[in-house]
Amino acid sequence: MELYSKTLNEISKDIKDKKVTIKEVLDSVYKRIDKLEPKIGAYITLTKDASYKRAEELQKKLDNGEDIGALGGVPIAIKDNICTKNIKTTCASKMLENFEPIYNATVIEKLEDAGAIIIGKTNMDEFAMGSSTETSYFKRTANPWDTERVPGGSSGGSAACVSADMAYASLGSDTGGSIRQPASYCGVVGLKPTYGLISRYGLIAFASSLDQIGPFGKTVEDTALMLNVIAGHDKKDTTSASIEKKDYTKCLVNDVKNIKIGIPRDFVNDGINKDVKEAYDKSINKLKELGAEIVDIKLEYAKYSLATYYIIATAEASSNLGRYDGIRYGHRAKEFSDLIDLYTKSRTEGFGDEVKRRIMLGTYVLSSGYYDAYYKRAQQVRTLIVQEFKKNFEKCDVIMIPTAPNTSFKMGEHSTNPLEMYLEDIFTVPVNIAGLPAISIPGGFASNGMPIGLQFITKAFDEEKLLQIAYTYEQNTEFKSKKPSIN
Repeated sequence: MELYSKTLNEISKDIKDKKVTIKEVLDSVYKRIDKLEPKIGAYITLTKDASYKRAEELQKKLDNGEDIGALGGVPIAIKDNICTKNIKTTCASKMLENFEPIYNATVIEKLEDAGAIIIGKTNMDEFAMGSSTETSYFKRTANPWDTERVPGGSSGGSAACVSADMAYASLGSDTGGSIRQPASYCGVVGLKPTYGLISRYGLIAFASSLDQIGPFGKTVEDTALMLNVIAGHDKKDTTSASIEKKDYTKCLVNDVKNIKIGIPRDFVNDGINKDVKEAYDKSINKLKELGAEIVDIKLEYAKYSLATYYIIATAEASSNLGRYDGIRYGHRAKEFSDLIDLYTKSRTEGFGDEVKRRIMLGTYVLSSGYYDAYYKRAQQVRTLIVQEFKKNFEKCDVIMIPTAPNTSFKMGEHSTNPLEMYLEDIFTVPVNIAGLPAISIPGGFASNGMPIGLQFITKAFDEEKLLQIAYTYEQNTEFKSKKPSIN
């Protein structure tokens, strides 16, 4: 077995047991990247020199008998909207093409304290706005299972690099499904934690009340190991929750007996791909065989989630991106006649079409005369969605739905119709609106050979239950053993 194809847990043990050097691990991963990057396009920036220097430092510590941390020497990739000190953080936008932060995001500090090696920054939809990683200013990212198809978005690069064994794990951000949907499309595990469990300090904001950093892994266990490191209170983030530190690997028990799983059949039946529906039904039967109790529930307000999301998210985006004006932050136009012209040209040149579309929509719903009709009403529906989830969690422990209504689509297929693209988020956005944790794991394959994701949702801060059921399902199916054939 090649070193790059091992799981995070396996390679971490090999390093600590001195079966392999950290340099050998890095060599294997970077060789894999050199070979596949022209086909996949998962990375915007690679940090080879800094990675090898850090590998040398960690190896010396290990050889001297010192503790190198839970992720000591393991190569990890980072979505390019998470600040990394002295490493470009572009948000895949011309607006921040040359931005090098002077500080690390809290999650980066936690990863480095745990001994991880940051090997590169991954491609994404510009400012995390998109569902296909086609809106990036720099390049398109391809799906490792079929390079003519998209990897999902906005964290497409982070999902694709893990799927193609170009990193052992990665970080993404999830505003409306941007971790779970690409995890589904690329056949990996993607976790969107409870809002507030992981610090957002250093995450370049899209929609502040919805954004959440989370991990991608090859397995549920790898995802739990990543969560152990990055979870926890941060005084630099006022939305960070103060809860006790947990070891999420302790909940990885192969058992779902007496767990009640809620199935919202009416919500799932609308507009879903035949192969996805078949895989979903098989998953229900499988979990029933394993001892879980299946409970029918209703998500009546969830059908309004998409409309609610695209009002709240665009409103917050309009506010957050107002700072990029050519003076305080970001790209500045070279030629302009006055201050207004500078603002206009800088933002016109710096932002792509999808970002402009969302800024304009967000500005509209916040404008005088429309605020009450759109933004205020969306917040009221948000409350109804939150209450509906709470009510359902009185009847069940976990809610199970598909991650996406379809498998990965071909590049350019939805480029001319944004509404079709937005509909790919129908099963993921309710979770962000309610601030709940959710995980996407491989749940089958379509007739075209593309992965299908299965999504579990639990009540806030119940990641243990989420990981337990995901782990049980993973251990009793063969999907995690299948890999894309790209070489």
